[in-house]
Amino acid sequence: MIIFKTLRYKNFLSSGNNFTEINLNENNSTLVVGQNGAGKSTMLDALSFGLFGKAHRNINKYQLINSINNKGCLVEVEFSIGGNNFKICRGIKPGIFEIWKNGTMINQSSHAKEYQKILEQNILKLNHKSFHQVIVLGSSSFIPFMQLPGGHRREVIEDLLDINVFSKMNILLKERNTQLKDKLNGINYDIDIIKTKIDAQRKYIRDVNELIGQNISKKKEDIAKYQSEIKDLQQNNTTLSAYVESKQSPIENELNTLNNKKQALIQYTAQFKQQMTTVAKDAKFYETNDECPTCSQDISSELREEKLTFAKNKAKELKSAMDRAATESTAIEQSIERANNSFSEIREKQSEIHSNNQTINRLQTHIQSLESDLTGTESNDLEKAKTDLSEFEDTKYNLIEEKMKISEEYSYNSVIVEMLKDTGIKTKIIKQYLPVMNKLVNQYLQVLDFFVHFHLDESFQEVIRSRHRDEFTYDSFSEGEKQRIDLALLFTWRQVAKMKNSVATNLLILDETFDSSLDHDGVENLLKILYTLDDQTNVFVISHKGEILDGKFNNKIEFVKEKNFSKMKRGLQANELVL
Repeated sequence: MIIFKTLRYKNFLSSGNNFTEINLNENNSTLVVGQNGAGKSTMLDALSFGLFGKAHRNINKYQLINSINNKGCLVEVEFSIGGNNFKICRGIKPGIFEIWKNGTMINQSSHAKEYQKILEQNILKLNHKSFHQVIVLGSSSFIPFMQLPGGHRREVIEDLLDINVFSKMNILLKERNTQLKDKLNGINYDIDIIKTKIDAQRKYIRDVNELIGQNISKKKEDIAKYQSEIKDLQQNNTTLSAYVESKQSPIENELNTLNNKKQALIQYTAQFKQQMTTVAKDAKFYETNDECPTCSQDISSELREEKLTFAKNKAKELKSAMDRAATESTAIEQSIERANNSFSEIREKQSEIHSNNQTINRLQTHIQSLESDLTGTESNDLEKAKTDLSEFEDTKYNLIEEKMKISEEYSYNSVIVEMLKDTGIKTKIIKQYLPVMNKLVNQYLQVLDFFVHFHLDESFQEVIRSRHRDEFTYDSFSEGEKQRIDLALLFTWRQVAKMKNSVATNLLILDETFDSSLDHDGVENLLKILYTLDDQTNVFVISHKGEILDGKFNNKIEFVKEKNFSKMKRGLQANELVL
């Protein structure tokens, strides 16, 4: 139960810079009077603004600031719920919104709307509409229950019965189902993709198998071809090697012998030339000298002739020997040339053998590479492709499993959503309470001397029957009769709220209810209802007809206008009627 304790406000509408403070639970009944415009209904706007951030009447937020001071608008509301004391501070210029619990401010949300939700949903557990249906009955901008649209009527009843939790659950489940649906769409998309990957991978494996078969045949053919070439080259090398072995040694020996002969002839020729030089020198000496230069003896003509003859003969012999040597040297050179030609042919054969060996090595390398490919590369690629396919299939299986789980949860939530709809659990609960509500409304209508049978159906549409069973609607009645219905509903809602302990509260405010459409009997009957309220109820009756209601309430508050500011006067009346 909400026990409202104190309302304080300043620079709010016509109030000045000093706080106006009203004790909300001090007296069971309080009459609030004053001239028109004195500020009687300001307390109602201040209470509504403090709790919900908007006035009771249709007033713009920034019009709530006192137009003279134009700053420092502040409203404070103190109340308790279940042993916890709360204080709401809300202001304009500067903007203030604070919720205090047992002296500690509750952490403020990043957005004022979220902070307000905490206040309405977690603390007060009622919204602006429900607040005015349970606590306030006014003649200004208040919209009676019977003038609310069907959807708003349902909201009020759900708050009273504390079943709006089902609506919240319904909203949460719908949001959850929306998320699940998005997940399902995502999973279906992933499944389509993985199916495409699986089909592509299977085709790839078929293609790889086909290519492997083709490559194996081709590579085997290449290996056989290379092996045949190697065999031919090896046979050629065998023939060439046999030829080189048979020819190389004799030719080398022949070349050595010819080179030795050539060197010997060169030495002989050199000796012959030396001897020719010596013979020529001796012949020239005897031809040009008549006496010996050493002993100065005369050289006889016989000796000179003998020496010259000897020199000539010797020269002939030497020349003949040199000619023979030259002839023999030419023959040796020709033999060396023939031997070198034969040796060049051997070197060509050796070079061919070397080239063949290089080709054999290259072909053997090709063969090894092809054999490695046959046993390695293609099979490894195929194994990797099969592993990838297995992983894709596992992923598909996991996605299908997840889809089944989410689909099951989605279906389960959908069933619960159907149960949480207005036509589900809430309707069953409302059905249980509708007879009680209708009974209470009719009881209060009888107290108010309005003898009709009032009935609300499950869609909260009214059926009103007279004593003669004529059927009417709310709009069929006069304003006074409508107000009796509104009062009956107000007290019914308070009674239901008390029964459910959902939005039960000590506070009841009647704003100019006694001044509007009620006749004298209606006023007396309303007072009868007020007299029956328990001691935990604090009633505030706002009226500008204090002379009619004087002496009927425990306390009286009077608002007056002084220097354009509203001020409050209060005092306990003598001979008051204790309710």
